[in-house]
Amino acid sequence: MTSTNQAAGTSTADAPTTWLTQEAHDRLQAELERLTGEARAEVVRKIETAREEGDLRENGGYHAAKEEQGKLEARIRQLSQLLREARVGEAPPADGVAEPGMVVTVRFEDGATEEFLLGSREEVAHSAIAVYSAQSPLGRALNGHRMGEQVTYELPNGKPMTVEIINAVPYGS
Repeated sequence: MTSTNQAAGTSTADAPTTWLTQEAHDRLQAELERLTGEARAEVVRKIETAREEGDLRENGGYHAAKEEQGKLEARIRQLSQLLREARVGEAPPADGVAEPGMVVTVRFEDGATEEFLLGSREEVAHSAIAVYSAQSPLGRALNGHRMGEQVTYELPNGKPMTVEIINAVPYGS
């Protein structure tokens, strides 16, 4: 069976939720709490200390602290959105369907195979497994298809690529 999914952009309303284990959710929630508490307060202290040094235009410490604050706030926004939209719980069923939370093995047209988690890098922060987002062109093409099926997606250069789903098992099984 062959299916074709185009790499057309989807709005965030159409984007699937991110699957997280309870362990990953708890780890990310703890990170968010640390960032919105002590880390944010520390950056504010650095900015205030640098401000007291005088002329802000030539104050490297002030500019470094403001840059650190920007990165911190971006990570807080990223974590907040991820946790708000995440689906937390057990891995998807071992039914051979490629979906977020599954380790998928595909065979490319040249015969090469690749195994990766279809999901979020946040889920496997300390693992060597490759991760493909469910919102990526390949992830969108694979989502909902079964072992043995072929799907076609569009590469960044505009050319089509067909892959066959060799295996799809829940992450951690």
